[in-house]
Amino acid sequence: MAYETFAFVYDEVMDTTLYQRWLDFSLRHLNGRKQILELACGTGALAVEFAKNGFDVTALDLSEEMLMIASARAQEEELEIQFVAGDMLDLANSGTYQAVTCFSDSLCYMKDEQDVQQVFDGVYQILEEEGIFIFDVHSTYQVNEVFPSYSYHYQTEEFAFLWDSYPGKTKHSIEHFLTFFVEDEEGKFIREDELHAERTYPLAQYLSMLENAGFQSVETYADFIDIEPNEKSRRWFFVCQK
Repeated sequence: MAYETFAFVYDEVMDTTLYQRWLDFSLRHLNGRKQILELACGTGALAVEFAKNGFDVTALDLSEEMLMIASARAQEEELEIQFVAGDMLDLANSGTYQAVTCFSDSLCYMKDEQDVQQVFDGVYQILEEEGIFIFDVHSTYQVNEVFPSYSYHYQTEEFAFLWDSYPGKTKHSIEHFLTFFVEDEEGKFIREDELHAERTYPLAQYLSMLENAGFQSVETYADFIDIEPNEKSRRWFFVCQK
């Protein structure tokens, strides 16, 4: 996946109201745990909200471009957040934490179930005893029924953004074709194309992988609120205690 272009227009096309909803969900389930590692932090919008609410935040992302934007955002807010360039598949030297979060369906970008299991195993190892792991993923309904043929186009004076989704090659997968037309310093519009592939799994399979990692207490919710998932839930949430 290439995020170089996406990083600089991410905040423009992202539904920013979701950050408050992720924060609210976390506040309900972290139960006072204040030392947190945010995986796949992107441009740092949620990390900043965590810090504003008194959390000691470390935020990790694979994209240095995203982290540059995140760091500038934290400095503008005069907040101390440790931003780390890293891969959630390798958390061995990440320290230990009272809580770990991974939102915005970032786990769906793992290529297969082995990689998802590797993330779960790594998170379990860096959590303190009775630590909490909270994450969300797309439901199979979202990937199989909602996303196919999805099309979204957005335009400003500085750039245009086209997003079209198609079924992926594997079960419960989707491919998002993103096209950007970004204005350069000379006023010319440069086209950039990216492919973002996401994949999810049945709810029972996630629960099995979490159990394999060592999590014994796992609660599941749907669509940002504290209700059990149903057949038309679009986003599944997991609250896992070590």
